[in-house]
Amino acid sequence: MSLTLPLRCVLHAVFGLAMLQPAIAEAAQNPNPASQEKPQAGQLFKIAGTAVNAMTGAPLSQARISLAETKNRARTIFVVTSENGHFEFLQLKAGKYSLQGAKRGFLSAAYEQHEQFSTAIVTGAEFSTENLVLRLTPMALMSGHVMDEFGDPVRNAQVALYLENHSGGLTRIVRFSNSSTDDRGFFDFNLLRPGNYFISVTAKPWYAIHPVTAPAAAGHQASQVSPALDVVYPVTYYNGATEADRATSIEVKGGDRLQFEIHLNPTPALHLVLRVPLNEEGQQTSFTMPTLQKRVFDSVQFVQTEGMQPVSPGVYEVSGIPPGRYTVRAQNSSSGQMEVSTDIDLAHDGQELSDSHGEPLGNLKVTVKMPGQEPLPKQYFVGLQDSHLHVVAFKQGDPSGLNTFENLAPGKYAVRFVSQTKVYSVVRTFSQAGDAPGHDVMVTPGAALEMTAVLSEGVVSIEGVVHKKDKPVAGVMVALVPKDPEAHIELFRRDQSDFDGTFLLQGVIPGSYTIVAVEDAWGLDWLQPNVLARYVQHGQNLTIGELMQGSVHLPDPVEVQPH
Repeated sequence: MSLTLPLRCVLHAVFGLAMLQPAIAEAAQNPNPASQEKPQAGQLFKIAGTAVNAMTGAPLSQARISLAETKNRARTIFVVTSENGHFEFLQLKAGKYSLQGAKRGFLSAAYEQHEQFSTAIVTGAEFSTENLVLRLTPMALMSGHVMDEFGDPVRNAQVALYLENHSGGLTRIVRFSNSSTDDRGFFDFNLLRPGNYFISVTAKPWYAIHPVTAPAAAGHQASQVSPALDVVYPVTYYNGATEADRATSIEVKGGDRLQFEIHLNPTPALHLVLRVPLNEEGQQTSFTMPTLQKRVFDSVQFVQTEGMQPVSPGVYEVSGIPPGRYTVRAQNSSSGQMEVSTDIDLAHDGQELSDSHGEPLGNLKVTVKMPGQEPLPKQYFVGLQDSHLHVVAFKQGDPSGLNTFENLAPGKYAVRFVSQTKVYSVVRTFSQAGDAPGHDVMVTPGAALEMTAVLSEGVVSIEGVVHKKDKPVAGVMVALVPKDPEAHIELFRRDQSDFDGTFLLQGVIPGSYTIVAVEDAWGLDWLQPNVLARYVQHGQNLTIGELMQGSVHLPDPVEVQPH
């Protein structure tokens, strides 16, 4: 069955971690005909059960329960649970249904939901569907106050919330939400699911002044500002750490109401020197303001400065920077080309950003070539992913098919293509270096590269059934693992087995694969090579040819492997 996906799900499919979500973010919809007995004509069935609090097991009254045929989701019916949490749907024909629940104060969820996968309910004479338990997790709330060194509230502080994300087979800490403090220094986050979180606060002292500190001999009066005012607040995490790798996590359980107080303490601001080239007449040439970057958990973020002020011809002072370890992107004073440094410690006044030379940045032009004679989608996106699976560039595609990425750090990148309507993968590249299989491109220092990215469309679906001790089993994670998985994570597809043990993997790109079914694998770092390898060796191998289309029905069941 073909579905049109929300863009958010497609982005997860391609850029994964949270980025390795499948191309189709639904549970398998089409049962394996061989796994079911045909019901008698006109036979009707019932789906019933109880909605409960996932944390306490208490029944939930007034919860809204919806049921939809997976083949026709427009035909959705609703009921509201009784005082004892009971719900039921009567007079149902044999088929496969999606069951979902919602209640104020709880996170909406489908039956046996894990990440964005769930188990569809199958009606039939051989299935017991009248005593289901639909678990809803109470949402958690987190709030607090940001206070300065005097114990006064800090207004307009930027508060970032990060989540330890285990989806997609790899643990990452990613930004989850943002807030800002009001005039009481108050912030809050709601609709939180259980997990481990981190909080960071970025703010400026209201009284801070950053004067030019260059000596008077350079044409400036000596600063009369007290050093106590020339200060900054470093980015501060919960429990007072100022570096992400020392931050303390906060465990959040369903229904928690957590409150925190985060105190900021000032540190002397750095004043750094930037030198720019002068021409033969002693006039300043054009230049670009350097930018500072800092690694925050599993991402790289730009650091805001207080700007820069001229000190003398060709010399500027950059101020308002907390001490710390940074990566600097700056213009080479001789060549004028943008460069990126390795990590450097900025620790004292007068340190020269001009001395932080690194490797020249490169530019890349990517021309997209669709499969066959297909036209480009009306809306598409092209991105670059580095060897650490971080998305370093992402942009809406140009209607001409030519997409330019500037100021790329030297290294190897994977080219990704995202369409909201279909699933594609880059399978070949053409450049001056020649024709190469795959999606990788190597950006060398200072390079100006041009390449063509050839796409393949995922038009094959794989249907099968999961067995445990010769019986179908529901709620099991099924993964389609590509050959050389570390190099082709975008080719992974996943699903969760339905009530009858069936699964459906859609949008499969031609290639060689292994199908595995793993019990209790949700949240497992199964993408780690040493973890994945032990499941793959007991999986089921198959090859999807270049000319294959439609559905592939696996003749043999996929045996469940224990966690």
